[in-house]
Amino acid sequence: MPNPTYRIENIVATVNLGIDLDLDKLAERLPAAEYNPEQFPGLILRLQRPKISALIFRTGKMVCTGG
Repeated sequence: MPNPTYRIENIVATVNLGIDLDLDKLAERLPAAEYNPEQFPGLILRLQRPKISALIFRTGKMVCTGG
């Protein structure tokens, strides 16, 4: 029987910074940020290199995907 092959497709990481964040200020300073609190309560940060997306919440919690 041949050895199985594998490939990592996606990595999901969670982070808790332990501080409250001002998402309005972050959205102003991060050109890749999307923030529309009427649609979604978190800031969406999409980077091209490395190609990842991060959801950043006012509570300091983050979820990063695509790494």
